[in-house]
Amino acid sequence: MSKPKPLTVTLVGAGLRGMIYSGYAIQRPEEMQIVAVADPDEVRRSRCQAKFGIADEKCFTSWDDLFAGPRQSDAVFICTRDRDHYEPTMKALAAGYHVLLEKPMSPEWQECIDMGRQAEAYERTLTICHVLRYAPFFQELKRLLDEGRIGRLMSIHHNENVGYWHQAHSYVRGYFNNSESSSPMILAKSCHDLDIMQWLAGGQCLSVASYGHLSHFRPESAPPGAPKRCLDGCPVSHECQYYAPNTYLIENAGWKGEAASNDPSYEARYQAMLEGPFGRCVYHCDNDVVDHQVVSMEFEHDITAVFTMSAFTEKCNRTIKLMGTEGEIRATMETNEIEIRRFGSGKQEVIRLVDPEGHVGHGGGDMRLIADFVKSVQSQGRHNSSTSAQASIQSHLMAFAAERSRVEKRMVRLEEFLNSSVLV
Repeated sequence: MSKPKPLTVTLVGAGLRGMIYSGYAIQRPEEMQIVAVADPDEVRRSRCQAKFGIADEKCFTSWDDLFAGPRQSDAVFICTRDRDHYEPTMKALAAGYHVLLEKPMSPEWQECIDMGRQAEAYERTLTICHVLRYAPFFQELKRLLDEGRIGRLMSIHHNENVGYWHQAHSYVRGYFNNSESSSPMILAKSCHDLDIMQWLAGGQCLSVASYGHLSHFRPESAPPGAPKRCLDGCPVSHECQYYAPNTYLIENAGWKGEAASNDPSYEARYQAMLEGPFGRCVYHCDNDVVDHQVVSMEFEHDITAVFTMSAFTEKCNRTIKLMGTEGEIRATMETNEIEIRRFGSGKQEVIRLVDPEGHVGHGGGDMRLIADFVKSVQSQGRHNSSTSAQASIQSHLMAFAAERSRVEKRMVRLEEFLNSSVLV
């Protein structure tokens, strides 16, 4: 049997995540090729064009221009901002493209449902970038549960330790700091985690109760005399852990520096500190998303779960504890260490995972996600993506329910959004 032709892809949104996912075409050109790009930012568009050798006529300044013409590729990667997911996804599916969509699907729950239905109506693959399902760490946890290594699963305790610096960058100064312009934080940051918890639980979530607040990154927490911008003579610049130049004007500013300025030169980054959002004092921003939140969940089969998301951590990592009738599992994603304790044995088993392929990015999940998407499209329905839209709608509704619970201060049942028989 001859090998399938490489999957051709158009990138819609050539920012950080889009370029990461597109990198699969560099690693595996025999499987995937980037042949077109749509992005209103000339710097990002040109960078993508140069990296993948895209012809001028296949570079578009908007998705409207892209979808107004003939189909450019087999699939599109939609990696735009949260509130710019729905329209291009609906248009791409109607135009005959398969779609890989960055999470979250949409900040509006009804739009999530609509996109799932659109994919079914046009018989197209719609995969959501819940990359954690593809990480060997979580796949190993799932295997251990399915094998019954701790008996029947009873409870899950999962922590997303956001990290003080990550909160300041992305959710105070950055693009995801305001629920109206992006998404509530439980959706923007943690729909990954709710999806993993639902996957490990192996059943539908029935109800949630949530509490959370924006407590610290507020004007009243600012040190006396702190200006609105770090470079405007901050009196505590020498001791503030959030002093912007220490993050964005250092020699190797990395992805955070790239977010602050498309131009990596020191002069451009300095100007961004004077004028752009990343130069603001963290106590004088327009942020409204929470800096800590907990969610309690009830799943089918009497499984209970608690999720904690907090900015107030030194490390940026994920830790999880799975409690069963015959034992417990404790694990830390970033160290790839899993500890299994069987009740009454007096022993513990420690698994230290090593990725033989050396994948990075969400514990190796990023590139495995793309590989699965390619396989799903090329199989013509014989292989279903484990993060299809239909599989992802449930965990998105969990996030919407959590935010409704937090705001309205009440327990929320998932059936408020959709009859549970329709959820998958």
